[in-house]
Amino acid sequence: MTSTPLASAAFEYAPAPESRSVVDIAPSYGLFIDGEFAEAADGKVFKTVSPSTEEVLSEVAQASSEDVDRAVKAARRAFEKWSALPGAERAKYLFRIARIIQERSRELAVLETLDNGKPIKETRDADLPLVAAHFFYYAGWADKLDHAGYGANPRPLGVAGQVIPWNFPLLMLAWKIAPALATGNTVVLKPAETTPLSALFFADICRQAGLPKGVVNILPGYGDAGAALTVHPDVNKVAFTGSTAVGKAIARQVAGTDKKVTLELGGKGANIVFDDAPIDQAVEGIVTGIFFNQGQVCCAGSRLLVQESVQDEVLDALKRRLSTLRLGDPLDKNTDIGAINSAEQLARITALTETGEAEGAERWSAPCELPSSGYWFAPTLFTNVTQAHTVARDEIFGPVLSVLTFRTPEEAVAKANNTQYGLSAGIWTEKGSRILAVADRLRAGVIWANTFNKFDPTSPFGGYKESGYGREGGRHGLEAYLDV
Repeated sequence: MTSTPLASAAFEYAPAPESRSVVDIAPSYGLFIDGEFAEAADGKVFKTVSPSTEEVLSEVAQASSEDVDRAVKAARRAFEKWSALPGAERAKYLFRIARIIQERSRELAVLETLDNGKPIKETRDADLPLVAAHFFYYAGWADKLDHAGYGANPRPLGVAGQVIPWNFPLLMLAWKIAPALATGNTVVLKPAETTPLSALFFADICRQAGLPKGVVNILPGYGDAGAALTVHPDVNKVAFTGSTAVGKAIARQVAGTDKKVTLELGGKGANIVFDDAPIDQAVEGIVTGIFFNQGQVCCAGSRLLVQESVQDEVLDALKRRLSTLRLGDPLDKNTDIGAINSAEQLARITALTETGEAEGAERWSAPCELPSSGYWFAPTLFTNVTQAHTVARDEIFGPVLSVLTFRTPEEAVAKANNTQYGLSAGIWTEKGSRILAVADRLRAGVIWANTFNKFDPTSPFGGYKESGYGREGGRHGLEAYLDV
């Protein structure tokens, strides 16, 4: 078919904004301790800001070590009765929470988009369904723990101290709270300081579901509150998702104690495209792998490894596809690329990309107009990249893709494994035998074949090396919260 100006022109999309009126954000929020909202002991507060507009959304109480102690004591008091409940009774609460999340999913999706900056179609279509699914899934396990493969009558650990990041605030909460409650533990959770709102709304959901007081406690705050929680002597289990540097610090802090620990840290995932891969499908997978949630994903496919013979074809198709992505208002249902979560994160992405250019890598950014307010970064890729380049080694945690090439499967595996991380990888090829042979040699916790960034509550997730240890999700996710 011959191209006409009409056929080659990109579609123009009229704005399709989701209504902000579905969510009612209070001017201020307290800490959630022992079933009640309360001020911080020292009266400190901080503001949470919308990354796309820089408007202040709310003022939130800032937890201190004194507040951590109050919350841990409340969780310890609640543990005795909660852990003694039959599994089927605990399951009822989890099922109730899951159903309320489904009922309030539109409200929660808008809230998450406002507080985090990611597009509404991601919070609506990916985050919220998965949040509910995790609670449904672990509700199903609550009365079957004897059959989970960890021996007869496995026991809960006690109080779980959980620290979650800002990139998937509600989903990371679900990954941690659902298995903890199903196994009979109580929880003190610290959300990230830039995204506290959905966790505070979850506190309200716990009250709506009639969850006994003290079973879940939510403490917004900064790193000092997280550190106080992980070292607290009456916390039996530490679960952390975040940076490798903080994960290493936590590992040092809890060394020599009897605390059980899971760490889900950084990544520099390799997305490997072989010469027989379906190019259009692979390009969609590459885009999903690195530009989903603006690349602020620990398992992002941030290193693209392309077989030399198809490099030009893949890059041409990829640049065409990136030129069609829509960047802008995250509440617009047409938006593909939302805002970077904070000014601090934007500065880090900017500095690392400038380093990439200074080191000789060739930068290409999709042509797009950046809004005048908020924190924005255009989808970017680097070519002429070697394994020595900073952009191929360091986790950028933004919409930045580094492209490397290979000739043989052996070289692809060697380059993919040449990283301090080991969280994720992707393989694109039509040969099932090649998928299995390559996957078997990749040192990554999660490997996708002809897809990327697919998540399911029944599947374990976690990494090797500096990507941390332990698994979340699936039957494996129960072990971290049981005395086995």
